[in-house]
Amino acid sequence: MNRPQPEESAIFYRTYINKTKDDVLHELEEQAFTFPDLLRNLPAEKGDFAYAEGKWTIKEMTGHVIDTERIFVYRALRIARKDKTPLAGFEQNDYARHSRYHERSLESLADEFELLRKANLFLFRSFTEEELSQAGNASTYDITVRAMLFVIAGHVNHHRGILEERYLR
Repeated sequence: MNRPQPEESAIFYRTYINKTKDDVLHELEEQAFTFPDLLRNLPAEKGDFAYAEGKWTIKEMTGHVIDTERIFVYRALRIARKDKTPLAGFEQNDYARHSRYHERSLESLADEFELLRKANLFLFRSFTEEELSQAGNASTYDITVRAMLFVIAGHVNHHRGILEERYLR
């Protein structure tokens, strides 16, 4: 699969797209193991750590990654199926505030991400070139399914980087 062209997504998505490798399917597969393994190797008490006042804890950040994956995959599915209905945005801070991820263990969140990603990979691998090229509207911006897959991978890379740089130092 080719990298998305600039016109396939809004400019702010390039922050995530630029954090991916060219072989995005392989990267998505790797993330199904590497991201959960990172979480499983953290001490359990570290899950409630936030690097600054008002920032998410590691558990909340992981929950955000899980919630966002679900939303982005739903968007990709609808767009791939040629659903032209504009898709609403979501307020990530409200999701985090009402998620109760802080009540969960890092292990359970790692398991959930791994299983969610493995299930999503069946869908990702099933997309044809025509489906990958389908464009739709999400959060008032046009985006293709191909770009959405790169955004999904880049979003995990983005938060992994924050985790390693700000939470684990």
